[in-house]
Amino acid sequence: MKKLRIAQVAPLYESVPPQLYGGTERIVAYLTEELVRQGHDVTLFASGDSQTSARLVPVCQRALRLGECIDPLPHHLIMVEEVYRRAAEYDVIHFHVDYLHFPVSRRYGAPQITTLHGRLDLPDLVPLYREFPDMPLSSISDAQRQPLPWLNWQGTVYHGLPEDLLGCDDEPQGYLAFLGRVSPEKRLDLAIEIAQRAGLPLCIAAKVDRADREYYEQVIRPLLRQPGVEFLGEIGERDKRAFLAGARGLLFPIDWPEPFGLVMIEAMACGTPVIAFRRGSVPEVIDPGKTGFVCSTVEEAVEAVARLPEVSRQGCRKVFEQRFTAARMARDYVNLYQRQLERAVDGRRDHPDQRTVLHPRHQLASR
Repeated sequence: MKKLRIAQVAPLYESVPPQLYGGTERIVAYLTEELVRQGHDVTLFASGDSQTSARLVPVCQRALRLGECIDPLPHHLIMVEEVYRRAAEYDVIHFHVDYLHFPVSRRYGAPQITTLHGRLDLPDLVPLYREFPDMPLSSISDAQRQPLPWLNWQGTVYHGLPEDLLGCDDEPQGYLAFLGRVSPEKRLDLAIEIAQRAGLPLCIAAKVDRADREYYEQVIRPLLRQPGVEFLGEIGERDKRAFLAGARGLLFPIDWPEPFGLVMIEAMACGTPVIAFRRGSVPEVIDPGKTGFVCSTVEEAVEAVARLPEVSRQGCRKVFEQRFTAARMARDYVNLYQRQLERAVDGRRDHPDQRTVLHPRHQLASR
């Protein structure tokens, strides 16, 4: 395999990897480390408190969420400018910052791809993506694409975790688990109802964002007084294995078009089956009967709790190893990188008079 010079451009809200909650930054960390392990030359643009074996370009001193940042946009725009100031150093640039770089990327010929990590069903996104239909994109599930199927999709790459990050436990304790954010779309209220009706305790490890504080106080906090409900707050990576591996099952009763759902494969890595609602990526991620159950109602979820012993925890772990490792994720992305390089060379050959600015390294590659 050809050694590539790759730039990974991460959001600045959390460090890479995050100290606590943070899905996108966590995936960027796993991908970056695996690309380095596979022999590629990787540069990571991220906050200065990030930890990586790649070359780190610190754009701000610490993760914006943990500092006193009022407006995150200026920091991200500075990062985009810095990326393209150094663009000649890389074969390919991989962005994880949504669409912030689109106007700059359009004006340069540096091969690049953007992984979209969020939901795409918001009306305000339509005119934006109609303005930039040429941007090469990758999705994290096929379901994520459904609102905007006409975009320049280059592939779907499912998330992956380091194979040795989490471990399987054949003898779980008697509780159900909820892990993630407290927000209306994550439906912690339904998780509490499911656990109560199933007669099992529920342990909740969840972050409460400032934007969701009112929802937490008015809707969720009163429910935490019910017997058998324990709210642990936000937990870090070191506590996640014991929390998930000790659970009889993970409840994921989402009420939104989930683009992927990292917590589902974290549970699988621990051998813990998942009971999830049929929204977004869930049918792509969960193998019914092997890694959990896909449900449409609370009643079905309660019935699924009773069926959790039917799922082999070692079998659940095996599916994780087959489908959702960081090694597989990195290989899939390298294939996309190679495709972007080939198309960049072909494009220069087919349109030698185009005005797009090329950095010297890519001008040479196209000859």
